[in-house]
Amino acid sequence: MTGITDTFVLANGVKIPCLGFGTWQTPDGEVAAESVRTALEAGYRHIDTAAVYRNEKGVGEGIRMSGIGRGEIFVTSKLWNADRGYEPALAAFEATLARLGLDYLDLYLIHWPAAKGAPEQWQKTNAETWRAFEHIYQSGRVRAIGVSNFLTHHLEPLLAAAEVRPMVDQIEYHPGYRQEETQAYCGKYGILVEAWSPLGTGKMLSNETLITIAAKYGKSAAQLCIRWCLQNNTLPLVKSVTPSRILENAQVFDFVIDEGDMRTINALPYFAGSGFHPDRVDF
Repeated sequence: MTGITDTFVLANGVKIPCLGFGTWQTPDGEVAAESVRTALEAGYRHIDTAAVYRNEKGVGEGIRMSGIGRGEIFVTSKLWNADRGYEPALAAFEATLARLGLDYLDLYLIHWPAAKGAPEQWQKTNAETWRAFEHIYQSGRVRAIGVSNFLTHHLEPLLAAAEVRPMVDQIEYHPGYRQEETQAYCGKYGILVEAWSPLGTGKMLSNETLITIAAKYGKSAAQLCIRWCLQNNTLPLVKSVTPSRILENAQVFDFVIDEGDMRTINALPYFAGSGFHPDRVDF
């Protein structure tokens, strides 16, 4: 990857810009709109939101404020847990489009797997939700479909029931938390891994190993983590509402982490995880 508009290619041939701009915890309204507009002006072409972020309206406004053609921007949103199931998922998708003010999405994800109770029940719920996603995809109103926070034991039964395989799995991924088993499984089935919280919700920035390696390249620890994700064939989703940070997070295409440093970062022990495990979350 040599530029912000370079792309990964999904299993169905759709191209997805290699660096995403995330909007988790970004307040709706002016803050969301201005941060999205700023990101697009800085060169980002991939915007990620979700129904539960409650900022889809502001994200859509920011897209329109940018003046950039809709076809040039890759837009992702996600289905919230309360809307799992066939009919609820269909209705939730329509509501997301209405809030964003868009005619279609580029990517729609199941935000979290159903994972509680008897396996046959949560697997059925995931399969019914995915059937709705397949229907939306086949209607042409979304260019690609996928999941988020699905681990291998969630993906296996879903793939067994699916007519269309998920094209993306968005998971927590950062130094100290590589989720190697899930990444390997996704690689086997042509599922692109997107990395949420690539900076470990900011906790990477004070790690001495990362600071030392980053200094070698004249970069910040944040830039190092983002580049590390890319070199591990994952798509990082970075977020900020500060213009200078938005720009800094995009300046990761003018250096390459060498193999020795990649091994050092890959070997870091677990730290800075969110603690949100899909089998144990209470939402």
